[in-house]
Amino acid sequence: MEVFFSDDIGGGRCRLSPEESRHCVKVMRHRTGDEIHVIDGRGSMMDCRIEEASADGVVAVVSETHSGWGGHPYELVMAVCPTKNNERFEWFVEKAVEVGVDSIVPVIGDRSERKEYKIERACRIALSAAKQSLKGAVPAISAPVTVRDFIAGSSPDALRLIACCFDVGGPRISVCKALVGFSGRRVEVLIGPEGDFSAVEAETATAAGFVPVSLGASRLRTETAALTAVEAVYLRYME
Repeated sequence: MEVFFSDDIGGGRCRLSPEESRHCVKVMRHRTGDEIHVIDGRGSMMDCRIEEASADGVVAVVSETHSGWGGHPYELVMAVCPTKNNERFEWFVEKAVEVGVDSIVPVIGDRSERKEYKIERACRIALSAAKQSLKGAVPAISAPVTVRDFIAGSSPDALRLIACCFDVGGPRISVCKALVGFSGRRVEVLIGPEGDFSAVEAETATAAGFVPVSLGASRLRTETAALTAVEAVYLRYME
């Protein structure tokens, strides 16, 4: 199933960007009258018929709209410290979108080796992964913030988890156990850098209401730990 993206929708028509149009016409060889599928990045997929097949700008008539297409019954925010090797963080972005995530926030911790992160390429990867995995919504990639700023701005109504490699004020529990009995939709997960969170960061998080969790006995890379948390939430809600 081919899926295109458009953020220019109105009057019963959607208009593809020059990049999407070239892919549609030049690569996929679509012509006027062909049926295509277009997502709006906000959760809907539209069945469309091409009205104008131009490599500079495809225009398609919307015949039917499917809301909540490829969605999931939860809202997951992953706050993850970007890795020193940028490709590893981009791998996480791609796989997290395929599984199911709503927002990815790059966070900079006390021990982060990467202190800056540009989100443009990650946004393109998220869009591509959403189309490939048949999802109508494209997760938001936020501008980087510090771990402390993320904690301060977290939602008190969410189930807030911090995955660290040491106990904080008591034994850590598994993500699955933390989800038991939680009746809300929003889950926020903090994943630290290669050197883990500092003790001060972990204590700040728990004081704000974050639950310390463990991702198992194995020592995981940052991107693996982040994806493990995404999959734990996905499998809990998809039971």
